[in-house]
Amino acid sequence: MTGLSLSLARGAVTSPFKRAGRPGAALPADRQVIPPGRIAPGPLAAYSRVCGFAESGPLPLTYPHVMGFPAAMRLMTARGFPLPVLGLVHTWIEITAHRALHPTDELELTVYADGLTPHRRGTEVTMVTEARLSGVLVWESRSGYLSRHATGTTTPTSAPPASPPASPPELPAAAEWRLPADLGRRYGAASGDRNPIHLHPVTARLFGFPRHIAHGMWTVARCLAEAGTGPGRIRSVRADFKAPVPLPSTVTYAAEGAAFQVRGGSRVHLTGSLTREG
Repeated sequence: MTGLSLSLARGAVTSPFKRAGRPGAALPADRQVIPPGRIAPGPLAAYSRVCGFAESGPLPLTYPHVMGFPAAMRLMTARGFPLPVLGLVHTWIEITAHRALHPTDELELTVYADGLTPHRRGTEVTMVTEARLSGVLVWESRSGYLSRHATGTTTPTSAPPASPPASPPELPAAAEWRLPADLGRRYGAASGDRNPIHLHPVTARLFGFPRHIAHGMWTVARCLAEAGTGPGRIRSVRADFKAPVPLPSTVTYAAEGAAFQVRGGSRVHLTGSLTREG
């Protein structure tokens, strides 16, 4: 069993004993540090293929996040972490690369939790991953993960109903992607993230999903691979996950200027924006 699989198993054991939204809950100050080391070419090539990146050239912008994810899981499944890892929903991610990275770079990774935030549907934790070369910060990501629970707030019966959130503007279609049923298993093999909700309809239904769904990080990576054909290195990205992408399915990648989105029919699955050098 891999380290990430062990973390998932530990999370399954510890989650029932954690109560999200507990008053006074605090995050442990622990940090996970992965010492500098060579990036294995085989897993990187497999990751690049499944996400649509070129198998030569700079390191994909999302790859250090994948490298640090096992450490993030160790933190989130530790006894002192206040939220149950089972049922956590990845809600957003921000990535910034302060310089171009290459597969030969030996990155030191630091992963830690950086705050609990009340959310209308529960409690959100921000997880941070930092990459350094010779002690210099060269890359960083921040991710939000939502633990859904009752918040204790109610709407007075006399209050007018809340307006539904405004739909994001529909961007011009740029590409159509046909996502096969085994995409979650292929991405899981390449990234190490074998969360059951992504692997098979049967395992997804155990967690309340009618079908298995694509990894959010695959969706972001695929968008960046598509956008990477434009001028200038992509320096940073912000993506918000709006709705799961069921497998199999056909979705549309749309983009205009710095903005992009993934939608299926009239449903928007992801919105984002990026910045380029220069």
